[in-house]
Amino acid sequence: MKFRKGELFNGPGGLSLGAKKARVIHPETGEEYRIEHLWSNDYDSTACETYRLNICGDREDKTVHCGPVEDLPIGNKSILGDIDCFAFGFPCNDFSIVGETKGLKGKFGPLYTYGVKVLKGYQPKFFVAENVGGLQSANEGKAFIKILTELEECGYHLTPHLYKFQEYGVPQARHRIIIVGIRNDLAEQGIQFKVPAPTTFSSTNYKTSSEAILNPPIPENAPNHDMPKHTAKVKEMLSYIPPGSNAWYPGIPEHLQLKVKGARMSSIYKRLDPDRPAYTVTGSGGGGTHMYHWEELRALTNRERARLQTFPDDFVFAGSKEAVRKQIGMAVPPLGAQIVFEAILKSFAGIEYDSVEPAAKLQLENLRGKKKITLEEVEPTIREEV
Repeated sequence: MKFRKGELFNGPGGLSLGAKKARVIHPETGEEYRIEHLWSNDYDSTACETYRLNICGDREDKTVHCGPVEDLPIGNKSILGDIDCFAFGFPCNDFSIVGETKGLKGKFGPLYTYGVKVLKGYQPKFFVAENVGGLQSANEGKAFIKILTELEECGYHLTPHLYKFQEYGVPQARHRIIIVGIRNDLAEQGIQFKVPAPTTFSSTNYKTSSEAILNPPIPENAPNHDMPKHTAKVKEMLSYIPPGSNAWYPGIPEHLQLKVKGARMSSIYKRLDPDRPAYTVTGSGGGGTHMYHWEELRALTNRERARLQTFPDDFVFAGSKEAVRKQIGMAVPPLGAQIVFEAILKSFAGIEYDSVEPAAKLQLENLRGKKKITLEEVEPTIREEV
């Protein structure tokens, strides 16, 4: 059973690598369930090059359409080909709690509608949509409800959930909304996706940042592993910051303290705690936001950040250091994506697996019911979950 996949906003390929690695063998029939790339799109040329190289195995692959999503011939199956499943990590810039949080009023917020356009035009058997946890609270909760409503109206049974990836073996505290949709006719036939149960149940067995980076050691010739350079002042300041602390640590001498007024971001010159999962890997930001080693007086290399995102060492990122940093920070951890895709494949194969109740259950029950709800009724629930 092979599912041909289309994808929007493909980035470097975190979702697709997870889909590519997902394999399920039916225990009785021996039939293999897997997912195969058919076409994708992104406007970032370096991300497209990375995707072609690692997902397609060919820098010149023509199935990766690089350019604005507005120009993609969605629905033209003679160009893109028909698909059985669809993935889209629609841009999170306007939904992130870091920044202006413009939500649907921003430049990037409305881009999810192109995913809706794909669902209406192709009606794939299932889809996976991904975004930041801040999606739940954007526009006072209205954005989340609007997006859920439009996706469900495409003819899908939805299961949205806030995945805490450190609970799934990812060595990073990264929380993301993932919405899985199963086409209504298939759901009515008994194909029901359930949220896969966490594989690590408490902080005592989370994978730590030091485990991810040191075990096994990163080869010296690994790609994207160039050591960063710092001024003597930055190194001296880092020497006073203990693991897990940041630039606002009170033990830093006054002449090394940052002269910043207003809000103080907790990730500024923050050093990793080697005994805990890393804090969230980000894709952009100025000095002090590059994630810092718990022992050595330096920022992490891009390869070390990629390890925290669960990309294998042979996954080569194209572009400049900053372009690579952006790709890594914006990606979905492949391990987390693989667990979700394998649960979907098991659902189609009729294989039972451990599961948990999805988040946002009340919102979905109301959306599916006959009662016409108001946003005012739903928003308090959303705030509580955030």
